[in-house]
Amino acid sequence: MEEFWFQRTAWLINVVAMIIMMIISWLVFCYGRWKTERRGRDETKARLPSGSLGWPVIGETLDFISCAYSTRPESFMEKRCLLYGKVFKSHLFGGPAIVSTDAEVSRVVLQSDARVFVPWYPKSLTELMGKSSILLINGSLQRRVHGLVGSFFKSPQLKAQITRDMQSYVQTSMNSWKDGELVFIQKEAKTIIFQILVKGLIGLEPGEKMQFLKAQFHEFIAGLMSLPIKLPGSRLYRSLKAKKKMASIIQNIIEEKRRNVSKGPCDPRDAIDVLLEYSDDELTDHLISDNMIDLMIPAEDSVPVLVTLATKYLSECPLALQQLEEENMQLKQLKAKSGLPLEWTDYMSLSFTQHVITETLRLGNIITGIMRKAVRDVEIKGHFIPKGWCMFVYFRSIHLDSEIYDDPYKFNPWRWKERETSTSTFMPFGGGQRLCPGLDLARLEAAIFLHHLVTTFSWVADSDHIINFPTVRLKRGMPIRVARKCIMESVQQDQNLSI
Repeated sequence: MEEFWFQRTAWLINVVAMIIMMIISWLVFCYGRWKTERRGRDETKARLPSGSLGWPVIGETLDFISCAYSTRPESFMEKRCLLYGKVFKSHLFGGPAIVSTDAEVSRVVLQSDARVFVPWYPKSLTELMGKSSILLINGSLQRRVHGLVGSFFKSPQLKAQITRDMQSYVQTSMNSWKDGELVFIQKEAKTIIFQILVKGLIGLEPGEKMQFLKAQFHEFIAGLMSLPIKLPGSRLYRSLKAKKKMASIIQNIIEEKRRNVSKGPCDPRDAIDVLLEYSDDELTDHLISDNMIDLMIPAEDSVPVLVTLATKYLSECPLALQQLEEENMQLKQLKAKSGLPLEWTDYMSLSFTQHVITETLRLGNIITGIMRKAVRDVEIKGHFIPKGWCMFVYFRSIHLDSEIYDDPYKFNPWRWKERETSTSTFMPFGGGQRLCPGLDLARLEAAIFLHHLVTTFSWVADSDHIINFPTVRLKRGMPIRVARKCIMESVQQDQNLSI
């Protein structure tokens, strides 16, 4: 019995000793791993750009938003650039970030593919866009969808259709304006551009269905910058319901188009036609309908704001307005003499008009910046970006950099007479594989609107100011009091132009 207890005691002692040794070994291993990780973190920290991560959890987000609502949103960047340089670390929108106001660093980020950076957006926006959105997909599928849509948007056939429709809608709208009436340019532009873009995307004509789609779209877009809460009644929940209604309309259009295709081939008339021609197990009807909704966003936040800002800047710069009017009056006179209609190439050849649009894009900064997430450690021009960190490319600071542009806060369309729109210093449409596919259409639509505005009306602008966050817009919608140019005045101007 004693031998048994002795053996059992010895066995227990051995077991306890083994457990203690295992614990000690585990502690030594954990300590070594902790030291390695700490050394790695310290090395990573040492390699990071200078900067501050701000307060716990919220970081520097509140300071950024506070500046964004001010008349000088870039002041957040300016203060930190003075302290840390044009590339610095921060903590924004819930995570650590490297912020770039350096043109060359930003160009490299935009040119990088999904092996280095992938898109990053706030959670509410990713919820609304969905995993199949062209804003979020990567790799070959993104390049495929972007290429197909981009090729269609650049096609002469679509540009000719856009020109005819835009001229018709603009003239119909402006014919209803009365002398002395207060017209809100932002509202007028949004109504016209939405109809144009929706027809180009899904082939829908103005009418009751268009009005229903527009109402749902406004409900949908209201949730893009909302709290990521999907409870019934919440802003995000209502926006998701609106998107489902829009998707249902587009799905019905897709089904009808498929039935028509079975009757015989026809030339593509809208973006859905193009994508359906190449649809397969990857490019599904669901993906097509979702992306049609995403591509409607420029009809609300891009082209109408471009037109509205151009009207504001021209109102504040009489010399630019006069030259723009003279250029467009000359085109109108030449076309009247020839008896030929205005074509899209005519609008795109208006050099000063295009300079006005370019300068509006630079000064207005409709898209203030983009965020990308690093999928691996990367170094750009000596600046280290760790895997998992966001890279915030802030276009506004680049476009308003006095080292790049003389007197950057001045509206000066003439600066583009000799200057090229370099992709490293001028990036209002993004860049690289995700360059906005509708950039040419945006310029065309803005040129058409401005042409008819300056050749039909003179105006006096009411006071208004720009709001820059969460999206760029005019607080009052850019009200102008219009006066229709009389026939004799137009004839006199035509005679002056012909002398």
